[in-house]
Amino acid sequence: MSAEQKPLSGLRVLVPRGGTWGELVAQALREQGANTVTAPLVDFAHTSEEDRLVEALRRLEEGYYDWITATSATVVDVLAHHEAKIPEKTRVAVVGEATAQAFIEAGYQVSRTPERENNTTEGLLQVWPEIDEGKVLKVLTLRSDVAKPVLTSGLIDRGHDVTQVVAFRTIGVPVSAHIREDVESGRINALLVASARIGREVATQFPVLPPDTIVACVGLHTHEEAVAAGLKHSPSGAQLEQKRALIETVESSIDQSDMLD
Repeated sequence: MSAEQKPLSGLRVLVPRGGTWGELVAQALREQGANTVTAPLVDFAHTSEEDRLVEALRRLEEGYYDWITATSATVVDVLAHHEAKIPEKTRVAVVGEATAQAFIEAGYQVSRTPERENNTTEGLLQVWPEIDEGKVLKVLTLRSDVAKPVLTSGLIDRGHDVTQVVAFRTIGVPVSAHIREDVESGRINALLVASARIGREVATQFPVLPPDTIVACVGLHTHEEAVAAGLKHSPSGAQLEQKRALIETVESSIDQSDMLD
């Protein structure tokens, strides 16, 4: 298939997150003919539970926990920032393709992940036999301030000893003047909205968009939150086809769980 025949040919897409997530998504978009511009609209800040995090990481390194869980690749960055290591005896369970890849690239063996067809926190609980064997496990769950504690609740309901810590906060990041000009002029003609928080940032930072700019919200919740924040876009027929192709490309390249901040 030539570049002219690819479904995203002619689009210059703003990829709103960096790191492993951004690399996976940008590569998938380029393979479908798009040009990509990575400009993070969200970043991660120190947790408001710093003391609890430091104590939990100390116990982690001492081998206190049987398992550690994560639903965001940023947890790897948190471990690196605190120079904390996961001991060999502590096993790792994660949700999300980008999360798993980040742990593997950091040198950790991932023992449990959900099935591809249900790559969610609920899906992880369904394919984690150790949590249903009757032994009380000590589990450290690290998450962002905006993530729902579904995994923590599921483990506690099964009688396990869970230490839950908010490991980082999600914050908005203003784009550069150059990126803003490219969006407002239409040189960047497609915006990828991959989470509710990113939707709010797009609505705030780009209140007036050219009429032919494609805004692609991945997931119903993301779309609803973006609209509630004031983001508007009514694509024409041709744009609608490219919008669908853009969303399908993202959804096929990365798990829905990785759309969370």
